[in-house]
Amino acid sequence: MWIYVGISKKPKDILVEIVKEVAPSNSEELIKDKDEDQLAHSIREFLVERGKYLIVLDDVWDTKVVDFVKKAFPNNEPQPRGDRIMLTTRQRCVAEAVSAHPHNLEKLSKGDSFKLLEQRVFGKTRECPIKLRGYGNEIVDKCCGVPLAIVVIAGALRGCLGESEWKLVKDNVGKHLINKDDNKSCLKFVETSYNHLPQQRKAAFLYFGVFPQGFDIPAWKLILLWVAEGLIKSDLQGSEIEEVADTYLSDFAGRNLVMVMQKRSNGQIKTCRLHDMLHEFCIIEAERISLFQQVYLQPGVRVFPSIEDPNTSRRLCIQSSIPYNFIPKDRIVQHVRSLLCFSSDQKHIDLSNLEVQLIPYAFPLIRVLDINPSYLNSPRCFLGLFHLRYIAIKGNFTVLPSLFGNFWYLQTLILHTDTSRSTLEIREDIWKMLQLRHLHSNLPVKLPPPPTSTSKSCTSCLQTLSKVTPDSCKKTVLAKVCHLRKLGIEGQLAALLGKSTKGRGFDSFQELRCVENLKLLNNGWSEELHLPPHFFSLQKTLNKLTLSNTNFEWSEADMLGQVGMLTVLKLKENAFIGKNWKPKKGSFSNLQVLQIAWAENWETWDASNRPFQSLTHLVLISCYDLNAVPHELADLPYLQEMRLMRTFNAVSSAIEIKSKKLRRQDPESSIKFNLIIFPPPSSTN
Repeated sequence: MWIYVGISKKPKDILVEIVKEVAPSNSEELIKDKDEDQLAHSIREFLVERGKYLIVLDDVWDTKVVDFVKKAFPNNEPQPRGDRIMLTTRQRCVAEAVSAHPHNLEKLSKGDSFKLLEQRVFGKTRECPIKLRGYGNEIVDKCCGVPLAIVVIAGALRGCLGESEWKLVKDNVGKHLINKDDNKSCLKFVETSYNHLPQQRKAAFLYFGVFPQGFDIPAWKLILLWVAEGLIKSDLQGSEIEEVADTYLSDFAGRNLVMVMQKRSNGQIKTCRLHDMLHEFCIIEAERISLFQQVYLQPGVRVFPSIEDPNTSRRLCIQSSIPYNFIPKDRIVQHVRSLLCFSSDQKHIDLSNLEVQLIPYAFPLIRVLDINPSYLNSPRCFLGLFHLRYIAIKGNFTVLPSLFGNFWYLQTLILHTDTSRSTLEIREDIWKMLQLRHLHSNLPVKLPPPPTSTSKSCTSCLQTLSKVTPDSCKKTVLAKVCHLRKLGIEGQLAALLGKSTKGRGFDSFQELRCVENLKLLNNGWSEELHLPPHFFSLQKTLNKLTLSNTNFEWSEADMLGQVGMLTVLKLKENAFIGKNWKPKKGSFSNLQVLQIAWAENWETWDASNRPFQSLTHLVLISCYDLNAVPHELADLPYLQEMRLMRTFNAVSSAIEIKSKKLRRQDPESSIKFNLIIFPPPSSTN
C-alpha cells in the first residue's frame, strides 16, 4: 500500500488512510469514533489474518512517523513473514535515522532525460524533430536529471513545434518550473521544502540567488559572504561562526536543496550549485522579502531607476549585462550595503558599463563588495570605503596600498592580480586591520614585519593566509598570526627547508598554535630540501598537508608518518623522489586520504609493514613508472575508493585489489569499495 505522508499530516490521519487501504469495504465503520490506539489495534488485527504486506510511506519529514506506523503493524519477530516498510524522503537525516544503508535515488542520465522529455512532448510513437534537438538537450541539462522538472517542462512544450518557442522555454526553465499560475508546476514542492527550514536559515538559503543560474559556487566563498552579510544567526564569533555556517550548507545539501558538485578530500563540500527552479524561487522570494535586488538590463531603458528604494535595494547583485549608468554620478545612495557580481567560464557577464571608480562615491556605506570580474588598474579608488567587511577585486597591481590599513572592519580580503611579477607586496599597515580573518591571493603575498612597537600579546585575527612568500615566514610575523588555521607558502622554499639552513629556517613555525592546513609549494630550482625536525611542532594540530615540487627523499616521508593528527596528505609534482617507498610499521595511522601526483621514477611501493590502517581514499595521478599498487591495501578495513589516472602500469594490481575487496565485502557493511580508472583499461592502448 502507498501512503502519502507529507509535512502536515497528523499520525491519526496516516492511520485512517491505512485503514482505508487495508479494509476499503468497511473502513467507515472501523474509523468512526476511534482514537489512535484503537485504529492501530484494528489495523494490527486485520493484517494478522492477511499475508505479507509492503507499505510505502511517501515524502516523510519526521522519523517519528515511521516509529508510530510500526506500532500499528503486527510484531512478527518469532516467525518473520518478510513484511516491509519503505519510505521516501527529501532529507538525508531522516533516511539515515531509519536505515543504516539508505538508497540514494540517482538522477536520470542525459540520454534518459531527453527520452523522457521526448515521450512527454511528442508521445511514444513520434521523435523530436532534428531542428529542436539542440534546444531539447539544453533544456534537459538545466533540469539536472530531475524527472519531475522534465515532466513539468514537457507540459510547457507540448504542442510547440517552432524553434522560437523552444528557445523561449530554454531561456526560462526556472520560471516555468515554479510558475505560480500553473497548478502542475513544481512551486508547491519547493515551497514545502523552504517552509520546513528553520526560520533563522531561510535568508541564508535565499542568498544562493545572488549567484548566476548554473554557477558552481565555491563553498568557502559562500560561507565568508554569509558571515559578512550577517546571515548566520549565532552568538559565536570568529572561526566558530564559520563552522556554524558550514553546518548550514551541509543541512541544505542534506535536504536536497543544493546540488553538491565537488567534494573535498575530507568529504566536505567544495562547490555546489542550485537547480534552476530553486534559483528562480530564491530570486522571487528574496525580492518579496527585500533580501536582495537583481540589477539587469531592461529593454528600452538606459538608466536603471529601481535602486533608489532603500527598502528593496540594500543588496545589489548583477547576473547579466549591466544597465548603462546604473551607478549614479550625481548623487549618493546611502542604503546600498552590498554589490555582488560573479563571472566565470560558466557564466560570462558583460561589465563594459560598470564604472568602478564611481562605487565609493555612490555607495559610501557599502560593506560587501565582490566584483572580481571587473578589472582595476589600482585598488586605490576604494580607499574611502571604511565600512567594508568583505572585498574581492581583480586588476593589474603589484602593491596593496598602505591605506588599506584603514579598513578596520574588514574580515575577508580576496585579491587577484595579473601583474607579471611573481609576488604581491603588502605594506605594513595590514597589521592595523584588526578584524581581518582571511587573506586570499592568486600570487604569493610578501608580508611586512609587524611594527616593533606592537607587543606580542596583540595578536592578529588572521585565520587564513593563502598564499605568502617563504621570506614572509619570519618569527615576528608568525608570532603575530599565531592563530592561523590555514597557511599556504609558495616560492623558493630553500629559505625554510634548504640544506644550508639545517632546519633553522623552520624554527619560526613553532609560533603557530592552531594550523590545521599547510601547503608548501616550491617554485623553480633550488638547493636540496629536507623536512626539518621542527616539523613535529605541528603534529598536535596539522590534519591536512600539501607538498609540491619539494623533491624530498622518500625516506623522509617517515617523518610525516609520525604526525598523529594528519588525515589528508597530497604529494604533487615530485614532492618526493626516488624509486622505492617503504613506509614504516604503524606509520600514517590516522591518514584517511592519500593523493600522489607526478612522482617521476617512482617504481616500487612496499606496504608490507601495514601502514595506512585508517585510509579511506587513494588517488594516484600520472605515476607512470609505478609498477603496482601494494596488494596489502586490499586488507585495509576502511578503504572505500581507489582512483588511478594515467597510472597505466599499476592498473592490473588495482583490479586485483578490487576483486579481493569485493569477495570479502560484507553485503550489510556500510563501507562499499569503488575503483575508478582513467582512461578505462579498454582504451589504455
